[in-house]
Amino acid sequence: CQEGYGGDLQELRARPLTERRVDMHGFCNPGDFQRSPYLSARGNIANVFRGSTEEGYKAYHADKYDEDKNPNVSENPKLTQTDMNLMEPPLLQYPDWKGHMFLREEVARFLTYYCKAPAPLKAENVIVLNGCGSLFSALATVLCDPGEAVLIATPFYGGITQSVFLYGNVKLVYAYLDSKITGTSTRPFQLTVEKLEKALQDARAEGVTVRALILLNPQNPLGDIYSLSELRDYLEFAKRHELHVIVDEIYMLSVFDESATFHSVLGMDRLPDPQRTHVMWGISKDFAVSGIRFGTLYTENQDVANAVGSLCYFHGVCGPVQHKVAQLLRDRDWINQVYLRANHARLKAAHTYVTDELKTLGVPFLNRNAGFFVWIDFRKYLRTGTFEEEMLLWRRFLDNKVLLSCGKAFECSEPGWFRIIFADKTHRLQLGEYCFLFFSLPPEFLQHCFLLSLILDLSCYYPLIFSVFPPFLSIL
Repeated sequence: CQEGYGGDLQELRARPLTERRVDMHGFCNPGDFQRSPYLSARGNIANVFRGSTEEGYKAYHADKYDEDKNPNVSENPKLTQTDMNLMEPPLLQYPDWKGHMFLREEVARFLTYYCKAPAPLKAENVIVLNGCGSLFSALATVLCDPGEAVLIATPFYGGITQSVFLYGNVKLVYAYLDSKITGTSTRPFQLTVEKLEKALQDARAEGVTVRALILLNPQNPLGDIYSLSELRDYLEFAKRHELHVIVDEIYMLSVFDESATFHSVLGMDRLPDPQRTHVMWGISKDFAVSGIRFGTLYTENQDVANAVGSLCYFHGVCGPVQHKVAQLLRDRDWINQVYLRANHARLKAAHTYVTDELKTLGVPFLNRNAGFFVWIDFRKYLRTGTFEEEMLLWRRFLDNKVLLSCGKAFECSEPGWFRIIFADKTHRLQLGEYCFLFFSLPPEFLQHCFLLSLILDLSCYYPLIFSVFPPFLSIL
């Protein structure tokens, strides 16, 4: 969501493919910044490679809300138990760069069980790195040469751009999805093989070599869960064009509604092209421990495994953390009977609260059952429907301590879409909602809200509102 990057949707789509794809992927424009004489050309790009996601992240950490004033309480008490804190000498020595074998074996058993693999997965096909961002960087580097590209559908998690570009100088080719239900689409922002084919052929027509396809399942920010037939279609498409497929399943255990079924690629009876199919997962999201940098890759291609393994020298996971993760993953009873039950119940309750409020306010959104986020539609509150106006609205939220992510940060083709995170305690969601409504949105938004009923509903929260937001008094 680059400041100054605007134009209406028609203008955006009229731009040549290479401009849309290569324009620093919407994060920055080196021409807008003064070059540092101390850095190489590549270093200067890295120095200015930033956008709204990073700016919001910094603002959050600079002024983090904490009602308890106790930042040392762990959100996941399992990791503080005594058996988690082993510090034996072998854990303090150089490991196999792909990961200690005890952890790779545990990961193989874990993925076999939760991905419902038809046969036991092999530890030799498991590689461990310090997070899925490092995995994207490593895979882009070993699968593509500089200047080549990876195909991905938009909107998508913007951190992937940084991961594949900064290290490997690998570009992204976008298959643009939109909210209209046309052709073979049955839902908004639906990924179809036809859209992948068009994006691939457009790129090849301009001389761009595409080496791989990235799939996010469950999808961030949409929350979509791909059906088994959809996954098979995407993989068959990739096989026809000899593309590697990088499947990110980092939210696979965060499907919180029993009516939704997640299908892992590793659970398929037969992969169309097993040597070009690579699956990643990590504990950051499903176990709410993003500060513990751990991601794992499963690939049957030993050439890919060995090439990525060489880069693990730069992205290794320290021995004590590997022990912690192995202990966590092997406690199947605790995961199934305690953690997942509680986590799914809380996610479902928070999702229900937020979506019910959005319905009351008349704000359209995608109603999905996976992940921590809701994709919401603010297009009717943009006067001109441009990305510049979307950026102004995003900054208005941020200035009033409401951190959302604007659609351009996910390379969405339509201005006005935002991602909101709902995975929090109800009273904090309520506090954020009031700040969102009365201090962030332009006055015309409130004309569309049931303002009187909302104010009446606030009666039991007056002490909280008055103590935290004194300006609220002037509104009442």
